Amino acid sequence: MKTAVIYESVYGNTRTIAEAIAGALPGEVKLMSVSAANVSGLAAGDLLVVGAPTYGGKPTEATQAFLDRLSSGALAGVRVAGFDTRLTAKWVRIFGYAGPKIEAALKEKGGTPVGSPGGFFVKGKEGPLVEGEVERAAAWASEIAGKRAS
Repeated sequence: MKTAVIYESVYGNTRTIAEAIAGALPGEVKLMSVSAANVSGLAAGDLLVVGAPTYGGKPTEATQAFLDRLSSGALAGVRVAGFDTRLTAKWVRIFGYAGPKIEAALKEKGGTPVGSPGGFFVKGKEGPLVEGEVERAAAWASEIAGKRAS
């Protein structure tokens, strides 16, 4: 299986989650920041996982710009998944989270979502991650790796 895990991280928490996800996926896995990711060639993979911190209920601007650069149908035949890091505060739910919005954008570009978007908690704006989230990210990755496109 060929997989790309693309992420943006502001304080290092999303990078840590992305590393855990990449480490739990089988086969050839390429881990890269959104700033280093090239949109060409993504359709050659079997699974594309994209993640970002949640800011104002959506992904970061750089992540959104990356998603916007994908052409319509660019991900046809590719299984996709989105994830985010988010605060534990209940009021944050009002605005929503980045993971589902990332996954919706990937689907709009032709990708086929596998599983539910991942959401991983940080204790404050700068973190650290809530205890057990790295392990939960690895388990989520193993789960989506085993799912067929639906």
